[in-house]
Amino acid sequence: MRQTDIRDVYRTVRSRVVGRERELTSILAALGAGRDLLLEGPPGTSKSTILREITAHYGIPFFLVEGNADLTPAKLLGYHNPAQVVRHGYRPEDFVFGPLPRAMREGGFLYIEEFNRVPEDTLNALLTAMAEREVTISRVGKIEALPTFRIVGAMNPFDNVGTARISVSIYDRLCRLAMGYQSEGEEREVVRLRTASGSERLIGKVVAITRATRDHPDVRLGSSVRGAIDLVLIAGQLAEIRDVSLNGSAEGVDAVLLEAASLALSSKVSLHEGLERSPEDVIRELVRSFAPAAVEGEREET
Repeated sequence: MRQTDIRDVYRTVRSRVVGRERELTSILAALGAGRDLLLEGPPGTSKSTILREITAHYGIPFFLVEGNADLTPAKLLGYHNPAQVVRHGYRPEDFVFGPLPRAMREGGFLYIEEFNRVPEDTLNALLTAMAEREVTISRVGKIEALPTFRIVGAMNPFDNVGTARISVSIYDRLCRLAMGYQSEGEEREVVRLRTASGSERLIGKVVAITRATRDHPDVRLGSSVRGAIDLVLIAGQLAEIRDVSLNGSAEGVDAVLLEAASLALSSKVSLHEGLERSPEDVIRELVRSFAPAAVEGEREET
């Protein structure tokens, strides 16, 4: 990265991210040292948020790539425009650059989510870029990276469905940082900032319920703080529809909590295989434990 005082970058990003002191300093240290990086942690642990703030500070691009089994080397590197090939044959000016050479040419961060879902031959396309900071593309030539170019991978170590083992040659070229969930107080502050909700009662119950999904014995993968953010926002809309207040007594919160929790969290909670219950069953159980009146007052469906 450019020779900006790294302490200035730290202060700027630190003012925009809740908590994450150790993670922020580690990420800045690795990237500032010219290393590529692998961030391991469950979803919603501020990985992309921190990186976007760093690139925004430096004024460099942030290229996001979703890792999956369909991500081929051609999608990463780019392709020759078929229509122009028919007309003119293969010309360098007709090549459509993929995210890897674009990030290299523009000195940006290439951020690959679900890194362990990317096929091995596609990951191998990154090796030269990591080791030599250049790639050679057939009929185009050599692409050299600007000094600010970095590759950052992210993966959830707790999700084994559809994932593959990353080769030693890739791991050897990456620094690695494990990232976990934040404290309850920090998660409350994240939800407060992201939702602008003035109901401390709602935020407190929502964060407690969301965090409890991560420790429930029937849950394989619980919800990140994104679930709590969604829950507060949906609860606000339900309260508006039902003309109840979330800032007064507990009754207003209880009137919308169960429905909002089912909507916001059921897609973010994965249960162990073989169970004869649904995510909604677990969510109802957790809502009951933190707000019994919200379940006791559940409206009968008609």
